[in-house]
Amino acid sequence: MPAQLLLPTLAAALLLVALLAVGLGAYEIPPGAVLRILAQALGLDLGPVDAQQAAVLQAIRLPRVGLAMLTGAGLATAGVLMQGLFRNPLADPTLIGSAAGAALAAAAVIVLLGPTAGGGALAALATLGPAALPLAAFLGSAVATGLVVLIGRGSGPSGFSLAGVLLAGIAVNALGMAGVGLMAYLASDEQLRTLTFWNLGALSGASGPVLAAVGPAVGLALLGAWALVPALNALALGEARAGHLGIAVGRAKAGAVLAAALATGSVVAFTGVIGFIGLVAPHLVRLIAGPDHRVLLPGAILMGALLVLGADLVARTLVAPAELPIGLVTALIGGPFFIALLRHRRGPL
Repeated sequence: MPAQLLLPTLAAALLLVALLAVGLGAYEIPPGAVLRILAQALGLDLGPVDAQQAAVLQAIRLPRVGLAMLTGAGLATAGVLMQGLFRNPLADPTLIGSAAGAALAAAAVIVLLGPTAGGGALAALATLGPAALPLAAFLGSAVATGLVVLIGRGSGPSGFSLAGVLLAGIAVNALGMAGVGLMAYLASDEQLRTLTFWNLGALSGASGPVLAAVGPAVGLALLGAWALVPALNALALGEARAGHLGIAVGRAKAGAVLAAALATGSVVAFTGVIGFIGLVAPHLVRLIAGPDHRVLLPGAILMGALLVLGADLVARTLVAPAELPIGLVTALIGGPFFIALLRHRRGPL
């Protein structure tokens, strides 16, 4: 496919899958009814609308579709930034520790909050009710990323060492997962079930307030990533050449890490851990359109939104009325993709 057709094709595919997603599920809404409900919301009258169908679509399906697209866009953006920063197509948003920090904070809230939580920060979080889990996850993501950035600074010609960030990310990820393991050891059976499902990812908590919280954060991360497109293209030539082209290399690298952390942390806080999207979406677009970030970034955003929306549709309908964790579905997409990629590059194993 020519690169110039990629973005319109992805946008059309995303719109088509979104229209399917709002209608399909345990409670099915026919396509005609979906169009009538959407038209009524826009002030158009295409015929009578069933009140129950309208309530399900507006209160449940549309927020879930919106959260799926925001999740895919945020994770794909973080993937593009990390791969451009490390000049490695296998780099992943988890390198900066944000997902591990969010998982540890969420695990602590799930296991430690309750009647025996005591005072201090845990008691303060307990007063927030359902908002405690996403807030703690976002704060955990921010703290973990801050540690990675702090450790990664201070060495290298630009004052920001990629090797330091990579090693710090590995260490913070290991500590975060060790903390999650400790929380799992301390958890009751019910808490362990909640913790397990959070770590597998879910979009079932989608609502208007959740979109109002996630949307601006992901939007800000996307704007920051777009501002870094010239720097990412220059960094592909190497840090020295990027500096000769007038790029403030240290500032660009720090900006990429912070934008990736904002995108990942804001999404993971409400959806749990959803893997592979930050790897697969940029890879697929790069294979089609090449490494130019002017096409790669918007293409990956659309591809990520499409992949998460499609994965959520499968998770909701494959075993309906039950629901699969979306992290299982994305792993089933990502694993075979990388096996195929490895065979394509190296031949038979």
